[in-house]
Amino acid sequence: MQAILLSREEVAKRAKQLYESTIREKVEVEENIGKMVIIDIETGDYEVDKTGLQASRNLSKKHPNARLFGIRIGYNVAVSFGGVMERVYK
Repeated sequence: MQAILLSREEVAKRAKQLYESTIREKVEVEENIGKMVIIDIETGDYEVDKTGLQASRNLSKKHPNARLFGIRIGYNVAVSFGGVMERVYK
């Protein structure tokens, strides 16, 4: 399959659409708050783990050329460098 060139903004937009439409309701439970969900924007596959590293490796094994995007479950940002991560409430 030929890869389609997408901007970073388009990758983020697709990942957020997938998260909001199908993934959020499955992963946003108390034991997952603060973990990372990694989403393959082309297949819709996703995995959850503490840092996102193993989830990324697992998805890359399934789909070697996967376009991955990470979202921290329950927060408005994935990481913060000297700032504050705010909890997002449903």
